[in-house]
Amino acid sequence: MPGLHQLKPAEASRRKRKRVGRGDGSGNGSYSGRGSKGQLQTGKVPFLFEGGQNRLVKRLPFMRGFNNLFRVEHSPVNVASLNQFDDGAQIGPEELVATRLVRQPEATVKLLGDGEIEKSVHISVHACSASARAKVEAAGGSVTILGAAESTEDAGSEE
Repeated sequence: MPGLHQLKPAEASRRKRKRVGRGDGSGNGSYSGRGSKGQLQTGKVPFLFEGGQNRLVKRLPFMRGFNNLFRVEHSPVNVASLNQFDDGAQIGPEELVATRLVRQPEATVKLLGDGEIEKSVHISVHACSASARAKVEAAGGSVTILGAAESTEDAGSEE
Protein backbone atom coordinates (compact mmCIF):
# COMPACT_ATOMS: atom_id res chain seq x y z
CA MET A 1 0.00 0.00 0.00
CA PRO A 2 1.49 3.38 -0.96
CA GLY A 3 2.23 5.96 1.69
CA LEU A 4 0.62 9.37 1.87
CA HIS A 5 3.70 10.92 0.26
CA GLN A 6 3.18 8.76 -2.84
CA LEU A 7 -0.47 9.67 -3.53
CA LYS A 8 -1.16 11.28 -6.92
CA PRO A 9 -4.36 12.41 -8.67
CA ALA A 10 -5.89 10.04 -11.21
CA GLU A 11 -4.41 10.02 -14.70
CA ALA A 12 -5.72 12.93 -16.86
CA SER A 13 -7.92 14.26 -14.02
CA ARG A 14 -5.96 17.51 -13.78
CA ARG A 15 -5.32 19.67 -16.83
CA LYS A 16 -2.17 21.70 -17.18
CA ARG A 17 -2.70 25.44 -17.06
CA LYS A 18 -2.46 27.45 -20.27
CA ARG A 19 0.84 29.35 -20.40
CA VAL A 20 -0.02 32.39 -22.52
CA GLY A 21 2.33 34.98 -23.95
CA ARG A 22 5.28 32.61 -24.42
CA GLY A 23 5.89 33.20 -28.13
CA ASP A 24 4.10 32.47 -31.39
CA GLY A 25 5.31 28.88 -31.47
CA SER A 26 3.24 28.05 -28.39
CA GLY A 27 -0.05 28.86 -30.16
CA ASN A 28 -0.86 31.51 -27.56
CA GLY A 29 1.70 34.18 -28.34
CA SER A 30 1.42 37.85 -29.32
CA TYR A 31 -2.21 38.45 -28.26
CA SER A 32 -2.33 35.63 -25.65
CA GLY A 33 -5.62 34.22 -26.90
CA ARG A 34 -7.52 37.49 -26.39
CA GLY A 35 -7.70 38.69 -29.97
CA SER A 36 -6.56 42.07 -31.22
CA LYS A 37 -7.88 45.34 -29.83
CA GLY A 38 -11.22 45.78 -28.15
CA GLN A 39 -12.53 45.99 -24.62
CA LEU A 40 -11.85 42.39 -23.60
CA GLN A 41 -8.18 42.48 -24.58
CA THR A 42 -7.15 45.07 -22.01
CA GLY A 43 -8.69 43.14 -19.08
CA LYS A 44 -10.32 46.22 -17.55
CA VAL A 45 -13.95 45.08 -17.76
CA PRO A 46 -15.75 45.26 -14.40
CA PHE A 47 -17.07 42.08 -12.84
CA LEU A 48 -20.60 41.26 -14.13
CA PHE A 49 -20.41 44.02 -16.77
CA GLU A 50 -23.07 43.40 -19.44
CA GLY A 51 -22.04 45.76 -22.19
CA GLY A 52 -23.88 48.85 -21.01
CA GLN A 53 -27.11 46.97 -20.24
CA ASN A 54 -28.22 47.33 -16.64
CA ARG A 55 -26.50 44.43 -14.95
CA LEU A 56 -28.29 41.61 -13.17
CA VAL A 57 -27.43 42.70 -9.63
CA LYS A 58 -28.97 46.11 -10.35
CA ARG A 59 -32.16 44.57 -11.79
CA LEU A 60 -32.78 42.06 -8.99
CA PRO A 61 -34.27 44.40 -6.33
CA PHE A 62 -37.28 44.91 -8.61
CA MET A 63 -37.97 41.17 -8.94
CA ARG A 64 -38.64 40.20 -5.35
CA GLY A 65 -40.44 37.09 -4.20
CA PHE A 66 -41.16 33.80 -5.89
CA ASN A 67 -44.11 31.65 -6.96
CA ASN A 68 -44.63 28.50 -4.93
CA LEU A 69 -45.34 25.68 -7.39
CA PHE A 70 -46.84 23.49 -4.66
CA ARG A 71 -49.34 26.02 -3.28
CA VAL A 72 -52.89 24.72 -2.91
CA GLU A 73 -55.62 27.32 -3.35
CA HIS A 74 -58.69 26.63 -1.19
CA SER A 75 -62.16 28.10 -1.62
CA PRO A 76 -63.18 29.23 1.88
CA VAL A 77 -66.59 28.43 3.34
CA ASN A 78 -67.50 29.81 6.77
CA VAL A 79 -69.48 27.88 9.36
CA ALA A 80 -72.16 30.58 9.51
CA SER A 81 -73.08 30.03 5.85
CA LEU A 82 -74.03 26.38 6.57
CA ASN A 83 -77.20 27.55 8.39
CA GLN A 84 -79.04 27.73 5.05
CA PHE A 85 -79.01 23.90 4.83
CA ASP A 86 -81.61 21.69 6.53
CA ASP A 87 -81.00 20.03 9.87
CA GLY A 88 -79.13 16.72 9.41
CA ALA A 89 -78.16 17.49 5.79
CA GLN A 90 -75.26 15.71 4.07
CA ILE A 91 -73.13 18.48 2.52
CA GLY A 92 -70.34 17.88 0.03
CA PRO A 93 -68.52 20.06 -2.53
CA GLU A 94 -71.31 19.46 -5.08
CA GLU A 95 -73.95 20.92 -2.72
CA LEU A 96 -71.74 23.91 -1.96
CA VAL A 97 -71.35 24.60 -5.69
CA ALA A 98 -75.11 24.22 -6.22
CA THR A 99 -75.83 26.84 -3.53
CA ARG A 100 -73.08 29.12 -4.95
CA LEU A 101 -71.05 29.09 -1.70
CA VAL A 102 -68.19 27.77 -3.86
CA ARG A 103 -67.88 29.16 -7.40
CA GLN A 104 -65.55 26.65 -9.12
CA PRO A 105 -66.72 23.01 -9.23
CA GLU A 106 -63.14 21.67 -9.27
CA ALA A 107 -61.96 23.84 -6.33
CA THR A 108 -60.71 22.41 -3.05
CA VAL A 109 -62.92 23.55 -0.19
CA LYS A 110 -61.76 24.62 3.27
CA LEU A 111 -64.20 25.07 6.14
CA LEU A 112 -63.41 28.09 8.33
CA GLY A 113 -64.78 28.89 11.78
CA ASP A 114 -66.21 32.39 11.28
CA GLY A 115 -69.70 32.77 12.72
CA GLU A 116 -71.99 30.36 14.58
CA ILE A 117 -73.96 27.32 13.44
CA GLU A 118 -77.34 26.32 14.90
CA LYS A 119 -78.00 23.21 12.79
CA SER A 120 -76.59 19.71 12.90
CA VAL A 121 -74.99 19.04 9.50
CA HIS A 122 -72.60 16.40 8.16
CA ILE A 123 -70.10 18.09 5.86
CA SER A 124 -67.35 16.67 3.65
CA VAL A 125 -64.57 19.12 2.69
CA HIS A 126 -60.91 18.97 1.62
CA ALA A 127 -59.60 20.90 4.65
CA CYS A 128 -60.99 22.26 7.89
CA SER A 129 -59.80 24.60 10.62
CA ALA A 130 -59.80 23.42 14.23
CA SER A 131 -62.33 26.06 15.33
CA ALA A 132 -64.72 25.14 12.49
CA ARG A 133 -64.56 21.44 13.41
CA ALA A 134 -65.25 22.27 17.07
CA LYS A 135 -68.29 24.42 16.20
CA VAL A 136 -69.82 21.84 13.84
CA GLU A 137 -69.32 19.00 16.34
CA ALA A 138 -70.68 21.15 19.21
CA ALA A 139 -73.87 21.63 17.15
CA GLY A 140 -74.18 17.83 16.77
CA GLY A 141 -72.76 17.50 13.27
CA SER A 142 -69.64 15.93 11.84
CA VAL A 143 -66.78 16.89 9.51
CA THR A 144 -65.20 14.46 7.03
CA ILE A 145 -61.94 15.35 5.31
CA LEU A 146 -61.93 14.31 1.63
CA GLY A 147 -58.77 12.58 0.43
CA ALA A 148 -57.62 11.65 3.96
CA ALA A 149 -59.13 8.14 3.83
CA GLU A 150 -57.62 7.48 0.39
CA SER A 151 -54.10 8.29 1.56
CA THR A 152 -54.36 5.92 4.57
CA GLU A 153 -55.65 3.12 2.32
CA ASP A 154 -52.70 3.61 -0.03
CA ALA A 155 -50.27 3.50 2.90
CA GLY A 156 -51.80 0.22 4.15
CA SER A 157 -51.58 -1.47 0.75
CA GLU A 158 -47.83 -0.86 0.45
CA GLU A 159 -47.01 -3.22 3.32
